[in-house]
Amino acid sequence: MNTSSIEYMALTVSPLVNGEAKLVIADSALTLASTMDAAEIPFSEINALRLDDYTVTVRADSGDYVFSKLGQWCQPFFDALCEAYNKAVLRSLFVKGEPIVTAKGDYRYTEAGVNAGGAAPVYIYDNCVVVLPTNLGARRVPLCFTSGIEIGEFEITLRLDTGESYTWAKLGYDTAFFAENVESQMRALREKTLKAIKEIDPSVSAVQGSQLVKLIPQGAAASIGALAGVAPSFAKALEEKIADTRAAEGYTAFKEICDPAKIYIGFRKNEDFIQGVEGGAAATAATAAEGGAVIPEGLAAMMPDGTAATDGAAGEETEEQDPYLLWIIAPSPSEEFAAVEFAEPNSATFVYRTGGDFNGFAWQLSRALEAIDFKREVIRLSDEELLKPKNAIYYMAAKRTAALAFIRANFVGRVIHSSPEAWKRKLEEYWGS
Repeated sequence: MNTSSIEYMALTVSPLVNGEAKLVIADSALTLASTMDAAEIPFSEINALRLDDYTVTVRADSGDYVFSKLGQWCQPFFDALCEAYNKAVLRSLFVKGEPIVTAKGDYRYTEAGVNAGGAAPVYIYDNCVVVLPTNLGARRVPLCFTSGIEIGEFEITLRLDTGESYTWAKLGYDTAFFAENVESQMRALREKTLKAIKEIDPSVSAVQGSQLVKLIPQGAAASIGALAGVAPSFAKALEEKIADTRAAEGYTAFKEICDPAKIYIGFRKNEDFIQGVEGGAAATAATAAEGGAVIPEGLAAMMPDGTAATDGAAGEETEEQDPYLLWIIAPSPSEEFAAVEFAEPNSATFVYRTGGDFNGFAWQLSRALEAIDFKREVIRLSDEELLKPKNAIYYMAAKRTAALAFIRANFVGRVIHSSPEAWKRKLEEYWGS
């Protein structure tokens, strides 16, 4: 059903429109219009949807919008609004493809010392688990950063390297089956990471490869010192790749002004990891249906297509491009600041505060970048820029990704690559601030 073609009438009480109003649900906003007023509420500004006693409440940045007297259309309106809103949330979380397993149950999580929870649908995808309440509690949990998994009789908990933990319970069918699918996708991701590592350095031994997979899940940044301690040849191979990019000069400068062993290098293979998993996903979905998992009819149509190109790569031939995105994280001498540089393009160096925990900052940055599918501009946009309509999905992502919010909150400024001397002087000024 095309919800944008349906007009609902409701008695409206809100900061912008009051009285009887027409409501129209679009792909990215809810529009309301009365005889005298009209307003559009972008989904990026909506923080919660509720249905109580035949009254729908939309809680937004601009205030509460309350709709009543919808009659028999109350539930259909609320369901259609939730569906459109959830699609927008999934786009903002950069979820790609179709879910392998879906269920409904209770969830709770801990992020940066904050605990939250509730009841909501939960989906397993090829590289993440998504919990989707119709509020700011929606989360995409990346399986690549999972450092521990605890499976009980009625619940499953994932713990991440960054200290976050996520628990699901009362899933409506065998919890072990849900956990089995999570573990299966985790294994597939680690296999892909190992494959990427071996492509960079074919000489990596079995023992070294096993250790590197844990150190740099999905290419997450790690210090050169730690990489060299596990596999010197792999660390050298990464440095050689940096040397062939525009970041070579900056990397050389970083090694002169801070401890080279503390510099982090990360890499990401420029391909959709979902490829090659689809066949297994389909088989798993069929097994899920046999095992009693809830696979909603038409769910694929609800999912974002995830085909947006990144950083101007659309339409370009990829055969001759380096298949890896590389980035550098360098600490200031005091480790109170960090410089972040991407190998391609590297028109500027981003500077951040670390709060004195440089290693913790580096992990949070890797977590944030993975969460936004390496849309690098998000980590340095000003709050004013983030609120622009063209950045709506980034605004939604920042609201629902603690690591991204942390990184953005600690942004200091950019250092342009005008000349080596001016770049170094400006960088040291920031580091001394």
